[in-house]
Amino acid sequence: MAKRTDTQSPAPHAADSHDLIRVHGARENNLKDVSIEIPKRRLTVFTGVSGSGKSSLVFNTIAAESQRLINETYSSFVQGFMPTLARPEVDVLDGLTTVITVDQQRMGADPRSTVGTATDANAMLRILFSRLGKPHIGPPSAYSFNTATVRASGGITVERGDAKTRTVKATYNRTGGMCTRCEGRGKVSDIDLTQLYDDSKSIAEGAFTIPGWKSDNVWTVGIYAESGFLDPNKPIRRFTKKEMQDFLYREPTKVKVNGVNLTYEGLIPKIQKSFLSKDKEAMQPHIRAFVERAVTFTTCPECDGTRLSEGARTSKIKRISIADACAMEIRDLAEWVRGLKEPSVAPLLAALQRTLDSFVEIGLGYLSLDRPAGSLSGGEAQRVKMIRHLGSSLTDVTYVFDEPTIGLHPHDIQRMNDLLLRLRDKGNTVLVVEHKPEAIAIADHVVDLGPGAGTAGGTVCFEGTVEGLRAGDTITGRHLDDRAALKETVRTPSGALEIRGATANNLRDVDVDIPLGALVVITGVAGSGKSSLVHGSLPHQSGAAGEAVVSVDQTPIRGSRRSNPATYTGLLDPIRKAFAKANGVKPALFSANSEGACPTCNGAGVIYTDLAMMAGVATPCEDCEGKRFQAEVLEYRFGGRDISEVLAMSVTEAEEFFGGGEAATPAAHKILDRLADVGLGYLTLGQPLTTLSGGERQRLKLATHMGDKGGVYVLDEPTTGLHLADVEQLLGLLDRLVDSGKSVIVIEHHQAVMAHADWIIDLGPGAGHDGGKVVFEGTPAKLVADRSTLTGEHLAAYVGA
Repeated sequence: MAKRTDTQSPAPHAADSHDLIRVHGARENNLKDVSIEIPKRRLTVFTGVSGSGKSSLVFNTIAAESQRLINETYSSFVQGFMPTLARPEVDVLDGLTTVITVDQQRMGADPRSTVGTATDANAMLRILFSRLGKPHIGPPSAYSFNTATVRASGGITVERGDAKTRTVKATYNRTGGMCTRCEGRGKVSDIDLTQLYDDSKSIAEGAFTIPGWKSDNVWTVGIYAESGFLDPNKPIRRFTKKEMQDFLYREPTKVKVNGVNLTYEGLIPKIQKSFLSKDKEAMQPHIRAFVERAVTFTTCPECDGTRLSEGARTSKIKRISIADACAMEIRDLAEWVRGLKEPSVAPLLAALQRTLDSFVEIGLGYLSLDRPAGSLSGGEAQRVKMIRHLGSSLTDVTYVFDEPTIGLHPHDIQRMNDLLLRLRDKGNTVLVVEHKPEAIAIADHVVDLGPGAGTAGGTVCFEGTVEGLRAGDTITGRHLDDRAALKETVRTPSGALEIRGATANNLRDVDVDIPLGALVVITGVAGSGKSSLVHGSLPHQSGAAGEAVVSVDQTPIRGSRRSNPATYTGLLDPIRKAFAKANGVKPALFSANSEGACPTCNGAGVIYTDLAMMAGVATPCEDCEGKRFQAEVLEYRFGGRDISEVLAMSVTEAEEFFGGGEAATPAAHKILDRLADVGLGYLTLGQPLTTLSGGERQRLKLATHMGDKGGVYVLDEPTTGLHLADVEQLLGLLDRLVDSGKSVIVIEHHQAVMAHADWIIDLGPGAGHDGGKVVFEGTPAKLVADRSTLTGEHLAAYVGA
């Protein structure tokens, strides 16, 4: 055989030339004809101020189009069962690969959803116990707290081809693992009757203490007073047994009150229907406060909170039941599973072991499988979603992450960085939206959007390396090396909030005094017990005057595309009243959800056309031209503007408009001031809440709560979604809150907030059962000087001490 003598390398294969994702003319949300080229099989970080267009480019354009194209490969029959996606506003999208999105969306807050059910771990455990559990109680469903035991028998009609029918006796059995008392929820609800009425008074004397139940209201108080079942002039505590039964539990019964036919039913079912069946988040503040007082949740006495039937609790493997296994910390459960040697279920044990080890590797070994999914923070939820991708054999996939360092202590960020690099090194494209300098530092390629937020953003300010960004003259580049200095002087507390014997979750009988009248930061690694200490142990009333505690956490804002900053903050009420007063008409005319709505589009501004399995089309309403209001409503003006023009204003414009002159409206100006205070001056008043980023939503909540009367504010990671340049503004806002007489308690990992604190309480030393203790209390300067904890070491490195 002739030997090759040429040393020329072969010409590159045509398939190897597709090494870029090309985006041309992207106009989604606030993007202004953005055109960029993103290298494949590299880690690209997208930076820029909150609202600059990062999510619009990465999630709403690149990821959305990839998903839409994948959906189109299925048959039209299958597409009919899938969510329909519209093509993003973009001219060219070239070189896309399959996108896997790992976002910050909280997991469903359904009480039946746990860490175990949200991953595959619980399903695998159920199969394991159905095969190895002693005594054997049935199939995997017998160990599921979401499956009830069902038994049925009866006759069924069977039709044959010759049109003859006959009845066949059939029985049906299904063994479930659901606790019958709590129906698999682990808790039972009870109504505190003392919050519904004062039993020392009669109904005629105004015994009811339920919001909105006035003595002249025939639908509420009147029906109890005139029903004939009760004596309205007798104090409730003197009711006979029968009267009490009728008063509290009577089935719906037709009665005639003042000649009107009404339905009478017991107080408890009536309250359950009128208050407890509604979304608590959507209630007015005073109604929500009443519901929180009146309804108590206690651990189910039958299953002791495990959610499982007696059979599921008594079936065990090596003296461990499935309830015990789900209650263990995942790192301990992984060790227990590793000790099981049973050849008949070897593949199942291997798969379960891989899943549990992934939890530990990603830093979530402190969780337990029975932890409610809705109680996970945004960062924890995102890392739980990552688990199924860690051991994946797929390559040449595009992974999209939304701030994966959220909720991570500086000590844990390096571990997250290693995971992102590992995904890249397997030949995947990794796109990350991020603000933390430690995460930006590992990027192969950086895309900086801006220069501002909202309409002031939407352009690419920089593309290149991290070194190039640092040297460049963009907001991100200038602030990349920002370091907050320790305070020279700290505030003197005005008192203390005492927590004694706190044992919520992993806390170990913690005693701590939280200073009042100061900026207090609670720190510690993820899972050390910060949220348990603050949310689980803090009394709802505090201080000498018993001020209410106002909590601004990371739970998402509930709202449809009709909700906007003006409706959410209550700003629209004074605006509608001002328009109504100036024009001598009803305020309801100035609501696009009420009488003023355009009848063609019902106040939506657009007409939605459903095209079955194809993406639906939204076209601007031709009658109102997208303004959402009837033409006659737009003829009414206030300060020279109609209501649609006011809703199109930014917060900054509206602040000036309602601040003085003929349009001066103090109530509206006060709310706009608060929105500008939290850095949302660029939002338009009528912008749908569904288009806001995670950071914008939390700051919107903060602005809303700033008007509350509370004396103690609890903030849960307020730097979430904040650009480096905005952190300074947040610190100024926290200072203003404290200086105005409030006490501010912040759960935070950002070193700039720690350095700015008056007092730090550090929990740890580790996570789960390795945490739950207070390892430091004192000023930031003392924490840095001592360097006795992980937080102290990282804060000392941050401030350059």
